[in-house]
Amino acid sequence: MRKIATYSLLGCALAATVSLSPAYGQSANASAPTGLMCDDSLKTAFQPDAQTSVVLVKQFRAGEIIRLAKDNPAMSPPAAQDLCLVKLNVGPGNPGPVNAPSTSKGIGIEIWLPSPAKWDGRIHAMGGGGWQGGAAGQPDQIGGIYAAIAASSEGSVTSTTDTGHAGGPALGTGNPRGDFAMNPDGSLNKALLHDFSVRSIHEQALKTKALTAAFYGRPAARSYWEGGSTGGRQGHKLAQAYPADFDGIIANYPALNWSAFAAGMVYPQIVIERDLGGKALTNAQLDLVSNAAINACDAIGGIHLGFVMDPAQCRYDPTKDNAVLCRGDGGTNQTSDCVTRLQAQAVNKMWYGPTRDGSVPDPAIDNGWEPIAGKHIWYGPARGTSLWNAFFTRSFGFPAGLANAGAGSSISSDVIALVTGDPTMAHEGFKNAKGVGQSKFRTLSYAQLSEIISRSEQRDATTFSRLSTNDPDLSAFRAKGGKMLVWQGYNDEVIPPQGIGRYYDSVIAKMGGVNAVQSFYRLYYVPGNGHMSPNGTANPDANPPVIPQGQFYQALINWVEKGIAPSAIEMHSPGDKPVRRSHPACAYPQKVTYTSGDPNTASSFVCR
Repeated sequence: MRKIATYSLLGCALAATVSLSPAYGQSANASAPTGLMCDDSLKTAFQPDAQTSVVLVKQFRAGEIIRLAKDNPAMSPPAAQDLCLVKLNVGPGNPGPVNAPSTSKGIGIEIWLPSPAKWDGRIHAMGGGGWQGGAAGQPDQIGGIYAAIAASSEGSVTSTTDTGHAGGPALGTGNPRGDFAMNPDGSLNKALLHDFSVRSIHEQALKTKALTAAFYGRPAARSYWEGGSTGGRQGHKLAQAYPADFDGIIANYPALNWSAFAAGMVYPQIVIERDLGGKALTNAQLDLVSNAAINACDAIGGIHLGFVMDPAQCRYDPTKDNAVLCRGDGGTNQTSDCVTRLQAQAVNKMWYGPTRDGSVPDPAIDNGWEPIAGKHIWYGPARGTSLWNAFFTRSFGFPAGLANAGAGSSISSDVIALVTGDPTMAHEGFKNAKGVGQSKFRTLSYAQLSEIISRSEQRDATTFSRLSTNDPDLSAFRAKGGKMLVWQGYNDEVIPPQGIGRYYDSVIAKMGGVNAVQSFYRLYYVPGNGHMSPNGTANPDANPPVIPQGQFYQALINWVEKGIAPSAIEMHSPGDKPVRRSHPACAYPQKVTYTSGDPNTASSFVCR
């Protein structure tokens, strides 16, 4: 089978093409009770409630190309086995003018069902990325090809959702934008925000389970959720709000603390506008400083790894490093990539994260990993992280400004537009009857951005349908036997890695300590890894170990179905240049700790 990689900023984890045994108590070869047929008769036979309609039923035979009329042939693999595609729409949506982003027919859900003889008895639902959107509810395009690949390779029922609004690359409208959440009069679209925050994923769970039971004549033995970024936030939201929906959840690099983190992503641009007169550092300058940070903090056992094992301990300060400072600022760097002391301090601010007045402490005192207090609002990226999204730019041709400190974030500017009710605050591409995006967020002062973040946090429960997803009470999820696994790259280019640690600490405080929480919920930090990328650092030759594709999902299955809890997870580098490494990933709050021996070998480390 051709291997298709589906990436999106703030996106779902790649579907794992792994071979899995049938769920506990199920036989893949057992004759299923009489169920539904994969034809148009399903449109009338499956009517779970008055708000749900079947948009499309399509059979794909083994070997047939998985493609609908408007799909890109280059992203259309053959089916490894017979599959039935069912697309649903769940109302009521949001009425309004034709072509207004805030107008919606409802929540689109796309479900892939293997043949009864090949079904493994499981549901493997999948999350989305960014503002999501997409073609899940469209009859002529596939919304989640990664879900089709997983259903084809695993034999599990898979599903995705557009979270209640269309749009995005699949529909030719560019990256999904947050303008769906603004009504034509500039007010917040609370209905679609609620769909995006929580209702869509609960409906995805309910409808996937209902269709599975109807199609096969028996319910699924186990149901799992897997997602990253927005999909990671969705996984946590399900555990918090609908703990009975899934037996096991994978919720990687989650976009939690949305109110603070999403608006705060624009902070590097505000630093550039206010401190540097709007002139962004070049990619080469950003790499010079970031790699200097790596070199200052990556030594283990007498060698330089090329990535930082524990960025919380890295206190590198470029304002005191003559090797990166230009000669005019007392440095020794004579290249065009040198930085001024003002630029070096700007990078310190980016690493530290948003503050109420643009100040930043000496990294020797607080490097951005201390608890949030005082003027500090939220976190920034770890030292050594690529500040211009190098991995995706080099690997897939994404614009160098996608996560560039000089370009800001469209998600962040969308949130600012929604909080202020001013569409012109957003990046270009944000559409509303009151106006369009004009990137006026660039005019904000530090104090104004701080006030917007504060308003966003204050309105999280009343207006934004608790998008922050930071409720630490997971007692109901634990009580019903749920299990959750999370991994977070230390060098995430988009979501500051400190955020999930802060949330996990709050769960520990709420629910009886580390041992009590680790009985059902485990977090693993992965050095050097980025936002769904194997290398989030500024060093293209870092080659850090990664959690092998499919291993996390198999670990979750073993935990749920066999009671085998994961401990340290051995990771391996995806390539052998400059050297192939193996390291353990440790369950937080333990950290990977070097003892002795070869620093490139897992046996030289312990978790403590």
